[in-house]
Amino acid sequence: MAGKAPVLTPQSEDFPRWYQDVLNKAELADNGPVRGTMVIRPYAYALWERMVAEVDARIKGAGAENAYFPLFIPESYLQREAEHVEGFSPELAIVTVGGGKELEEPVVVRPTSETVIGEFMAKWVQSYRDLPLLLNQWANVVRWELRPRVFLRTSEFLWQEGHTAHASESDARSYAESILRNVYREFMVDVLAIPVLIGAKIAEERFAGATNTLTCEAMMGDGKALQMGTSHELGQNFATAFDMTFSDEHGEQQVCWTTSWGVSTRMMGGLIMAHGDDAGLRLPPRLAATQVVVIVVRDDDGAVTPAAAGLVADLAAAGVRARLDDRVSTGFGRRATEWELKGVPLRVEVGPRDLADGIVVVARRDDGTKEPRSITDVVPSVPALLAEVQDAMLAAATDARDRRTFDVGSVDAALEAAGEGFARLPWRLVDAAAIARLGASAVTVRCLQSPDGDLPGSTPEDELVAICARAY
Repeated sequence: MAGKAPVLTPQSEDFPRWYQDVLNKAELADNGPVRGTMVIRPYAYALWERMVAEVDARIKGAGAENAYFPLFIPESYLQREAEHVEGFSPELAIVTVGGGKELEEPVVVRPTSETVIGEFMAKWVQSYRDLPLLLNQWANVVRWELRPRVFLRTSEFLWQEGHTAHASESDARSYAESILRNVYREFMVDVLAIPVLIGAKIAEERFAGATNTLTCEAMMGDGKALQMGTSHELGQNFATAFDMTFSDEHGEQQVCWTTSWGVSTRMMGGLIMAHGDDAGLRLPPRLAATQVVVIVVRDDDGAVTPAAAGLVADLAAAGVRARLDDRVSTGFGRRATEWELKGVPLRVEVGPRDLADGIVVVARRDDGTKEPRSITDVVPSVPALLAEVQDAMLAAATDARDRRTFDVGSVDAALEAAGEGFARLPWRLVDAAAIARLGASAVTVRCLQSPDGDLPGSTPEDELVAICARAY
């Protein structure tokens, strides 16, 4: 008898195909009608809303305030900062006709907002008393993507972008580092359960117009790297271009120092690829929009559904995000597979026989274990069990990354290691020729770190470590 066909393509067989299967079968997203765009379906958008809430709270904790700036930017704004316009030129979408008439000046559809926000920061900052000016916006951006892939690279995506102005270089640097550590890394580790590495980009990989780019890099299930978020020191480049000056304590005019930083719906792709398995998504409980699904297995006498609904109500009262699945007209196996695909951390299965014995079955999505529990003990035990799952997912992801991270002593060894995961290579061994050799095999220097895995800081250059990998 033929075996049952797998719901998803196995990761080991074709990881990109597996990823696409998860997007489709877990009802996360579809391709939009214009090449490179995407439609985010309700289940995935609920996860994005959770990400927004968690990141936004941390941004506000860092002192930044939310604002909104226009989607359309005069082309001349981008041209004021030469490196910036050169870096973004291939990705720009430009409007030349509006209202049926040729526009006097072409308008760029926002690829990022350094230029338009710089225009208004220059207007709002007059004195050192106006600094630091800490702004953030949640918006969409457009970058015309040649090789689109849902959540990872799309022509339009959702993100937050922070923009700040400071009185000194040291204050700007400190703030950019704080965002990376205390907003991005904290969220990614504590909520997404993804153990990101932090470091600085090499000059060739910096944001266009930045003097320093800091990054969070994560390992995906196939060993490749994904840039999850960045924070940039912009020096005085944009401030000079937009005449962003202030009067200091002595009444002398000074040029501001600025930063920008952002994370996007790319984190959705990272979440899928860092934790997913051959059964689909695996969601960390702190992020999951539904932490527990209570499933009615069968309801022959009409007693099971009210009992299951009561559990959902009690879980909700205990602060757990719970949902009832009472679709008994659909087979239990099919529904259990659906919730596995969608990665809900815990399933509580309620059937007539178990209910008669005063028990239910609790199934963990992260490790697949199932155990019977007294129905009276389920609600009190769930918060601790969710915390256990969260910790276990972070530990498993950290172990997987560490097992596939190799300390190497040559470019040849780095190329070999990058076929499996990350290579840690002394930066002193990486010259322009080495970067070209790595690039020829689709391997890049993802970031530079101090020997203990922290941001480079004041570490001498010949002591820095380069993290090399293939990447999305």
